[in-house]
Amino acid sequence: MRHRSVADLMTPTAVAVQPGTSFKEIARLLDEYGITAVPVVDEANRPVGVVSEADLLRRHTAKDGPSTAEAMMSSPVVVARPSWTAVEAARLMERHRVKRLPVVDADGQLIGVLSRSDLLQLFLRRDRAIQEEILEDVVTRILGLSPASLHIDVAEGRVTLSGTLPRRSVAPIFVRLCEDVDGVVEVVDRLTYDDETAAAEAARAETGAAEAAGAARGETAGHGDQAAR
Repeated sequence: MRHRSVADLMTPTAVAVQPGTSFKEIARLLDEYGITAVPVVDEANRPVGVVSEADLLRRHTAKDGPSTAEAMMSSPVVVARPSWTAVEAARLMERHRVKRLPVVDADGQLIGVLSRSDLLQLFLRRDRAIQEEILEDVVTRILGLSPASLHIDVAEGRVTLSGTLPRRSVAPIFVRLCEDVDGVVEVVDRLTYDDETAAAEAARAETGAAEAAGAARGETAGHGDQAAR
C-alpha cells in the first residue's frame, strides 16, 4: 500500500524571492500567481524564511523599518522533504501552525511548496480507486483474505465493510489499514466473523443436545413410574 508523498502533491516550480526583494514586488507576485505566501531563499536557493500576506499587512500597518523580504519574513522556516507522506507533512503544519511548507532536497535547496490545499487533493480521489486499493492491497496482498467473502462499498470517501472474516481479531487490523488508505474519510464496520458463527452454532447444538437428553430422561422416568404401578 503506497501513500502519496509530498513530492506527489507539492507545487514543483515554487515562486521564491531573495532577501532584498521589495514589498511591492512580493505583493505583485502573490497577486500574479494567486498565492498567499512566498519562500525567501539565499544565494544557494536554500529557504531562509517565508513572507505571507499577513506579513505584508503587518508591515503596511506599522509603516516603519525596511520593506524588504528579509525584514518582513517569518524565520526560521519550517520545511518538508519530498519523500514524506502527506500525513507527516500535515502533522508538521499542525504542530507549527503554518499553512504551507517549502519542500527541500537533500542539499536543502528549494524544489517546491506544499500547501493545505495540496493536501486536500487526497480527499478528491475517486471512490473506485479507493475501493480497488483496499481490495488489492489491504484484503489480498496484506491480509491474504479472499475478496469473494467481503464487500467493500465506497461513497464520497466513506468506506463500508461487510461480509465475513475468519476471525474477529482480524477486524481492528482491517479497519485500521482501510483508514490509512489515501482519500478515506470514514470506515464503517458491518463485518461478521466465522469464529463467532461457529461458536454460536456449537453453543446451539450443545443446548439442543442437552434439551434432548433432558427430555429423554423425563420420558424414561415416566415409563418407569408406569411399570412400578
